[in-house]
Amino acid sequence: MKRRRFLAATAIFSLLASTPAVAVNKVAARKPAVRTAPKTTARPGQKLAYKNNARKSPAKPLAAGSEAQPVRTALTLPEEPPEQWRTYEITSQISVQKVRGRVRVWLPLAQYKDSVWQRSLGHRWDGNFETAGIYRDPTAEMEVFVAEWKEGVANPQLRMVSQVATQDRHFDITRRNVAAERTAVLRSCLQPLNGVSEEALRHLAERAVGRVKDPVAQGKAIYDWVVDNTVRDPLGSGCGTGNIAAMIEGGRFSGKSADIALLFVGLCRSIGMPARPVFGLRVDSSRLFSSLGRSGELAQSQHCRAEFYAPGYGWIPVDPSDVRTAIAEEHLGPADAKLAVLRKLLFGFWEMNWIGFNAAQDVSLRDAFGDTPLPRGAGASLPFLVYPQAESADGRFSSLDGDRLGYRVAARRING
Repeated sequence: MKRRRFLAATAIFSLLASTPAVAVNKVAARKPAVRTAPKTTARPGQKLAYKNNARKSPAKPLAAGSEAQPVRTALTLPEEPPEQWRTYEITSQISVQKVRGRVRVWLPLAQYKDSVWQRSLGHRWDGNFETAGIYRDPTAEMEVFVAEWKEGVANPQLRMVSQVATQDRHFDITRRNVAAERTAVLRSCLQPLNGVSEEALRHLAERAVGRVKDPVAQGKAIYDWVVDNTVRDPLGSGCGTGNIAAMIEGGRFSGKSADIALLFVGLCRSIGMPARPVFGLRVDSSRLFSSLGRSGELAQSQHCRAEFYAPGYGWIPVDPSDVRTAIAEEHLGPADAKLAVLRKLLFGFWEMNWIGFNAAQDVSLRDAFGDTPLPRGAGASLPFLVYPQAESADGRFSSLDGDRLGYRVAARRING
């Protein structure tokens, strides 16, 4: 019955809306190569690296830069939604200028581990780099492409073409006995957030959950608290900084998607509930609200969601920041019926017009080259890795510094 109510809510809404260590093998630069990597199983904590290749079956070249086709609005949903996979080709172009010395670039890629909601179908690349390769971190389920240019290259260039298949992700409360997550993963998703007062977070979380003991209900209570007490900051850069300590100390829970998602994660972890952010990129329009889809230049469409773990159910997806985005961009009032349905929908549902990259936090770029000397300050870790990063003799900078690191993205919907 609960399942039917959830699916009915999604149908009603459609009608209402109508709208630690990193390692890289250096390889000689060459023309784009398309090879299939051998199937490899990684043990927990194992680091994998392989040379220029394409994982799984390489995709046929399609015209880069084409616009993604809009998703059709579904007026009704079946009792058990069939698999509806959509395939996207994402073309990323990077150029570096106004820098000195050798140049290195880190480009985050789509999650390599297949799931019920996303599959990575392979990559191909070219450019005038000297060496390049892909780094895989099984613990964070993260892949990063790393390229290096020797000193004197006038205009470092890189082009990466990736294919990813997605389908909408639904949480079904009627289904239990999901295979348990690995203990090491759950332990890592209980670590306190850097620089944040655990006592302050625990106080807020306990106030949100009250006497609720069921893990799913606790997650829902924290989700509702975050939606009710946060504000989307339209002036923030990118998807935010993830500085939750500043939010707690200032008593104002305002920020972008990474800030809001990490607040949810921190609150869950403070009461012993495993949770993690998932960083990614919007690549298509939304059938819910236009503000929840791609808009403008995709290089600025990074978006962070979250998930928490409940025994028996596995990972449950949430997206409180998109509720706040819809409130701000669609001018939804507290009594708006669309808002009521959206709040229910985004607890347990991800519309997969978005590509998940990784759930990594406190990422150290120094580890990506082992003992290779890096510029001063390069050892400082990043709170997360969702933007391309570059380093030269002038230091580290990201794609948010458009004067030095040019970054363009185009997404094309191939089928589905």
